[in-house]
Order: sequence, then structure tokens, then C-alpha cells
Amino acid sequence: MAPMTSAGEEMHALVERLYPLCRSITGDGVRATLEIVGEHLPLQVHEVPTGTQVLDWTVPQEWNIRDAYVADASGRRVVDFQASSLHVLGYSVPVSARMPLSELRPHLYTLPDHPSWVPYRTSYYKPEWGFCLAQETLDALPEGEYEVRVDSTLADGHLTYAEHVIPGQVPEEVIVSCHVCHPSLANDNLAGVAVATYLARALAEQEHQPYYTYRFIFAPGTIGAITWLARNADRIERVKHGLVLACAGDRGQLTYKQSRRGDAEIDRVLKHVLSTSERPHTVREFTPYGYDERQYCSPGFDLGVGSLSRTPYAGYPEYHTSADNPDFVSPEAMADTLAVCREAFAVLDRNRAYVNLSPYGEPQLGRRGLYDSLGGRSDAKEAQMAMLWVLSLSDGAHSLLDVAERAGLPFDTVAAAADALHGAGLIKA
Repeated sequence: MAPMTSAGEEMHALVERLYPLCRSITGDGVRATLEIVGEHLPLQVHEVPTGTQVLDWTVPQEWNIRDAYVADASGRRVVDFQASSLHVLGYSVPVSARMPLSELRPHLYTLPDHPSWVPYRTSYYKPEWGFCLAQETLDALPEGEYEVRVDSTLADGHLTYAEHVIPGQVPEEVIVSCHVCHPSLANDNLAGVAVATYLARALAEQEHQPYYTYRFIFAPGTIGAITWLARNADRIERVKHGLVLACAGDRGQLTYKQSRRGDAEIDRVLKHVLSTSERPHTVREFTPYGYDERQYCSPGFDLGVGSLSRTPYAGYPEYHTSADNPDFVSPEAMADTLAVCREAFAVLDRNRAYVNLSPYGEPQLGRRGLYDSLGGRSDAKEAQMAMLWVLSLSDGAHSLLDVAERAGLPFDTVAAAADALHGAGLIKA
């Protein structure tokens, strides 16, 4: 795996490459996105036909678009899909007409408070057409007749999503989910896609096989996660932990949104990693609004899935606008998000409960060379305390994270102490 600064630059380059593609909840834009991600890691791509019942939903018709524009009397395109995929209302039905500006206005969407930005708008489940443009562009349009053209298709097809699986030592799974349905929005969703891609690569390239099996899900928001859950209902019990990645590249501080349970292991791990790293961060309670954590945490599944972002959902002015472009996200922020994910999963993978094999009185550590192994270490006293805490709480009921939290010690220090004690035959998993 490339050094973190290099990984940040590579993730930013991936965001820039994916940015122009017109993505939606279905269609060739999603396939093109997954094809590019597939250059970085092998993907199993799934195509689910229109009309398939998925929980309480039905897979919709597939939407594809070739061109869309509004042209003035001279033929000049005053709104042009070719300039930005945000210019067309997502899932617009086909239209070819001429009409006065007064008739066109109800189909035009702007952001008056940010007159130079183009909004992102969709109409997934209601047949409609429309265009998004800057308020200053609309203000400059003279009255008169305009040519309106949306060259799109809405027909039976498929919903597309993909998975990448890293086999672990056990079949129990950690899922990492990100949405691939937004068009030209760099932070929401491409930064999450890039971080997920490089996280998968890092886990696959590490020296030791991970303990858990890691399943990465690249799916359209809401309907994609619901489709995945419907198609995997018989194996949901394998999912022990999960993380949704979104808004992963802006310059704001990290934000962790807890699972619906609030005390799932992933919640405790993220809180521990963020607090002990001394990164500026916020921990938020679960709400049934946001990204796909609300699907994984719905009461019938109630999975231990949290959500990691930087500035959270709808928490920055650029959200769902043309200002959420590649300049809005930074390599450093994405590298930091990736680092937190790697630190958190390292804790998850090593978090075990141990049993003290010498529980009657404190075992003599010196004659086993355990104290000598700490000689010269700057954290020798902390490491010694970690050994004592691990021995004290190795009763089969307390995990290493329990030890770290109770002792107020970094997890890595506690895990290293457990490794030393295990190697000396004093504890067993």
C-alpha cells in the first residue's frame, strides 16, 4: 500500500476521474463507475432486474441519458448537460419541445442564496423532467421561445451494485458500504467511494490475513442497500460490524454517527480510536435519516453499523451543489479518513476476550522475562500497567477494548501486552 500522503493523492485522482460521470440509482453511469473502481480491486457486479421485489420496494426502471439542453433562439445552449451532469434533473423523462420561458420556468431549479452554484435535484419515482442551473444564468435569460431537449430513456433494465470480499480467518463479516448514485458531487459520494476502494486494498495487502471477513458494498443509495439486504437476508447473521462511508473528503473534522444500538462494538471502537488519537471529532447519536446506515440499522435487521464522515450529511453549504467539486475535497482529508478506518479495523480485528491461566495471585512476570522486554522503552510503565490490567480482566468476559477503556490506555498498548502474555503462556483466547 502506498504511503498515506501518496494514497491521498491517488484517491483524489480517482475522485477527479469519476467526477464527470452521470450517475443515478440505475444505468450506465453506475456501471462505468464500477468499471473504474474495478481497475483498482476485483469486483463482483450484480444486476437486479426491474420489477424485482426487494423488501417493501420494487427495483425501478433503468434510466440512461445521452444529452439534454435548453437552447435560445440562436441555437446557443444556455443550459447544457454536456458541461455538467448536474444540469439535468435526475431521472428526467424524455422531452423534445419548444416553449416560452414562462412555460419553461416551472421546470428550472436554482439556488437563489448561492446564485453561481448549480443544485443537484432528482425525481426518481415521479415522472418529471427539468433542468438545474445557476440563478445568475436564469436571471440573464430573456423572454422568448426556447428549445428544450432531454434525450433519455426510462425502460425496464437493471439496478447494478458490486461487492469486493476479503476473506478472513472466520466467516463473520464486517461490511463497508458506500453509495455510487450521485452524479458530479466529489464529497458526497466520490470521496467515500475512493476511501472504500483504498481501504479494501490496504486490508488485502497487509502482512497478516484479517480476522474478520470484510465485504465492501458499492451500491446506489437507499434502493441499493435495500436490494443488498433483500438478497442477503439469509446470511445477515454473519454481519457483526459495519461502517457506512460518506462525505469523506472535505476539510471539516471527523464525525462518527453511532449505530441504532448505540453501544455496538463498532461504536465503542470508533469512539476509542477518535478520542485516543486526539483528532478533533464529533460523535453523534443515531437518527433514522442520513445515508444507508438507516437501512442496515432498521429494526428488523438492527445491525451494528455506524457511519463515518467528515462534515456530516447536509452540514455544509456546498452539499448537493456544483460547489461540491474536486477542489472541495483534499488528499489530506481523505488520507486522514482512510487512516481512521484502518486504525478502527485494526482494533476490531484484535479485540478478543482472554482467560488468565494463572489466576490465583499475580504471576511472576520477571522470571518469564516480561519485565526485561520493557527495558529501555519510553512507555515501559504504561506497558507494565497494561500487562497487569490484562491479567486482571482476563476472565473470558472482558475484551481487550474493555481493558483499554477501563484502564484508560491506548488499545495498541493493551493488545501488545496481551500478545506478550499469550506468548508467555499466561493467557489464552
